[in-house]
Amino acid sequence: MIEAINDCFHTELARDDSVLVMGEDVGRSGGVFRATVGLQQRFGVDRCVDTPLAEAGMLGAAVGLCMAGWRPICEMQYDAFAYPCLDQLITHVGRYHWRTGGGMEFPLVVRMPYGGGVRAPELHDDSPEAYYVHTPGIKVAIPSTPADAKGLLAAAIRDPDPVVILEPKLIYRTERGDVPEGDYVVPLGKARLAREGDDITLVAYGAMVPLCERAADALVGEASIEVLDIRSLKPLDEDALLASAAKTGRVVIVQEAPRTAGFGAELAAILAEKAILELRGPVLRVTGYDVPYPYWKIEDAYMPSVERVVYACRKLLEF
Repeated sequence: MIEAINDCFHTELARDDSVLVMGEDVGRSGGVFRATVGLQQRFGVDRCVDTPLAEAGMLGAAVGLCMAGWRPICEMQYDAFAYPCLDQLITHVGRYHWRTGGGMEFPLVVRMPYGGGVRAPELHDDSPEAYYVHTPGIKVAIPSTPADAKGLLAAAIRDPDPVVILEPKLIYRTERGDVPEGDYVVPLGKARLAREGDDITLVAYGAMVPLCERAADALVGEASIEVLDIRSLKPLDEDALLASAAKTGRVVIVQEAPRTAGFGAELAAILAEKAILELRGPVLRVTGYDVPYPYWKIEDAYMPSVERVVYACRKLLEF
């Protein structure tokens, strides 16, 4: 996945001279996760900019760059490091297109590694997607495969509106797959059917998609499991969600984030409003817990697991 992201950067910066990358250690070091390797050497210090440790300042500068005709991509080094820039994102980035009466576009991308499971210290493991989805004017996407990591990032860079891309660091180097060379775009607003099935739909995004696929493997012989990769949280592909729910009649939603007011709750509400007559049981959620992300020695108890997903599926089948 990380190589696919780097490939996308090289492709998009070569395609459009107005695209630039900015962030902490993205230039000379090539990024903490090596996502921006080679960009500064190839495109120069003006298009791959090492910024100070000041997330609010970085995003504020990106707003001004958008006004000046650039298409900036901001890398927030880790998920929780981005909280200081929420003011800029909520108060300015999400509103300026509206405040200018549609006269000004803000083609700004904020991308960050997110999620746990990598034995990192605190402030490196949050799943903050709900904050961004809740913010009007912001689009949000989360890849689960290398091809989608490239295609969704390319779509975000070319989009006229601000897009937040959350990249699941747990699968940066473990998920492998074919990635198209050159120009490749995965449209925002389209879900991906990761696996077809007949009895239960597992709905997930990011690192929870391969987890759900492992849970489906564990249930072979007991149930036929469909796995729906949301991948674009906003805009959301409601049609794909409702079609899969109607097909199987049972839905389990899996998210790594805390349970209360998480994105899974929004998906469950949509199903309750629009698919209630198609369902054969309650919509269940397998989530993180409503506590700060724990220290790494006990993070396995916090993260959704194959066992927890399988248990939810069996409970739903017995309903």
